Amino acid sequence: MVGGAAIAGSVLAAVGLGFWWDFNAWKSTGTGGTPPTLQGYLKIRRWGLWLTFNGPDLLSTSDLSASGPSYLLSPLPPRRGPRPPVTRWTLPQRQLHRTPLPPSATDHLLTLCTTLASSPTWSPYIRTAPSVTEGGTGPALYVKPDVEGRNPVAQKIFYEIAHVHPSENSLHVYVSEADARMVVESGWGMRFPVQWLAPKGWVMVWAPRDEGELEVVEGIVRAGVCFAVGRDVEKE
Repeated sequence: MVGGAAIAGSVLAAVGLGFWWDFNAWKSTGTGGTPPTLQGYLKIRRWGLWLTFNGPDLLSTSDLSASGPSYLLSPLPPRRGPRPPVTRWTLPQRQLHRTPLPPSATDHLLTLCTTLASSPTWSPYIRTAPSVTEGGTGPALYVKPDVEGRNPVAQKIFYEIAHVHPSENSLHVYVSEADARMVVESGWGMRFPVQWLAPKGWVMVWAPRDEGELEVVEGIVRAGVCFAVGRDVEKE
């Protein structure tokens, strides 16, 4: 009996330590807008358990429409190499490792939202503000409230278009369903796991690894802006 109690105590201690370690590891990723509390962690773990058995295939495009508006260059060039691994939690949805990128390209990526929002071509339609979907931890692009014809579905994510994750340089971007198909099928990203929180076109885009990939990623963000404002801004 004493031996059994000792074993049970050791098991409980190991489980408790594992739980505490995982909780702190989750907090260190930024939590993706979820409050960095024990309650927030348990909510994400419940969602993860449910999605394990009921969730969609994040690399499947079967329910994304191939018709409708598209603002990406077609065909989108395939991304070379395997898809990066992702963190084990449902949220935050993150690429597991930061990919090397030249300093000038990193600066370009991390200031992409503010650069686009301040340019004469794009500034009439978009603005920057702290990302609501990321809990205000970084800048994001938004459609301006006075833009006529803006996509009403974007209201589900507070009219947010895109944000960069500085921890590893991946992004979340809202694009049309047709463009989301191209992003996923050509290997540039994956779908968002908690689909009751965001529109179908809300995708995670892998971190660029060089200037050429950065150009493709910026094209995806620009396509997201065009879809959100309801027009091809660069052709006006």
